[in-house]
Amino acid sequence: MKKLSYLLIAIIGISLISCNCDEKKEKTMEEKIVVTDEQQDYLGITNKEYLSAASKRALKWRTDLGNEWFFEYKVFDLKGDFAYEEGVVRRDPSAMIKHDGKFYVWYSRSTGLSQGFGGDNEKDKVFPWDRCDIWYATSEDGITWKEEGVAVERGKKGAYDDRSVFTVEIMEHEGMYYLCYQTVGGVYNVRVKNQVGLAWSKSINGPWTKSEEPILSPADNGVWKGEEQNRFAVEKKGDFDSHKVHDPCIIPFKGKFYLYYKGEQMGEQITFGGRQIRHGVAIADNPKGPYVKSPYNPISNSGHEICVWPYNGGIAALITTDGPEKNTVQWAPDGINFEIMSSIKGAPHAIGLNRTADNEKNPTEILRWGLTHQYKSWDYQYIRGFETWNIKNHTAKGETKD
Repeated sequence: MKKLSYLLIAIIGISLISCNCDEKKEKTMEEKIVVTDEQQDYLGITNKEYLSAASKRALKWRTDLGNEWFFEYKVFDLKGDFAYEEGVVRRDPSAMIKHDGKFYVWYSRSTGLSQGFGGDNEKDKVFPWDRCDIWYATSEDGITWKEEGVAVERGKKGAYDDRSVFTVEIMEHEGMYYLCYQTVGGVYNVRVKNQVGLAWSKSINGPWTKSEEPILSPADNGVWKGEEQNRFAVEKKGDFDSHKVHDPCIIPFKGKFYLYYKGEQMGEQITFGGRQIRHGVAIADNPKGPYVKSPYNPISNSGHEICVWPYNGGIAALITTDGPEKNTVQWAPDGINFEIMSSIKGAPHAIGLNRTADNEKNPTEILRWGLTHQYKSWDYQYIRGFETWNIKNHTAKGETKD
């Protein structure tokens, strides 16, 4: 009996040793990376046999990218009705389009101070983007702007958009104009759900017909913890967009309509030094929907305001403000699977792109100039201009570069 037990133990031991050896062998084979002489020289790797995690990541980078995806920027004041005005909030400019020799832009507009969540949320103005309507303005040169009035108002009491309509984007398609925007209905508390509305018109000056229901809503599949108004207290967080859908932008792409948006998650956390913000996309056959969220969502690991444009048969995106991949320009050939193309120093907030630009001339040509907003104070923001440029070299004074 003892001999049999010893024999079984020996067999099991040999099997374990064999399994461990096989696992180590497989692991070694998996981790074996062949580094060419060109890669070693380009990346400055000291020894091909000893690769750090950084070197392994670098070996996956594209080496055919120049500086065409990289830019620096500056912002400047505008004139006319976009000059700073105390007591008035103008923020989140849409993209600009041109009609009859004039640039058009839409934006969020409200008045008065913001009280935050400490007071009467039914009567107070909680945020600068609370109690907003969507206005529009025109300009002949992109510098001096004339405010034309309201384009889309908040809905009637009880509607999904009766509290605020804001963060708007414009799309022109086959003779029709479409405004998609963020909405809040009811009492603005910290657990309120944000949705996306749509308005359309045959004329760039309106009047605008609004969708009776939201065209996009949060996943709403998290579970709040308790009844207290605490948006960080959750039993289950749910999808990346379980709490809010923000910053919508519709792009015609490959015969369909891609609605890009920012998702906020219930129980949102601070990670990598920024808020836990990611982007998603919903796709429709018709501009008015229905929009179906992609099963590949989220399509970014970072970001804040949506800034997307067509380029080279795909979609480019500027990712800013939050997350481990913030301050990058990314591109996806299919509009979904984005790869980092450049890392930038920073970018203007809430960019209003110039849709009249030749976006195929250069990956960031559409960013050469546009609109942004800036905080004068917590209560008041105003719309400013920006311009960007590519960095061509990094030579020192008196140095030449071949």
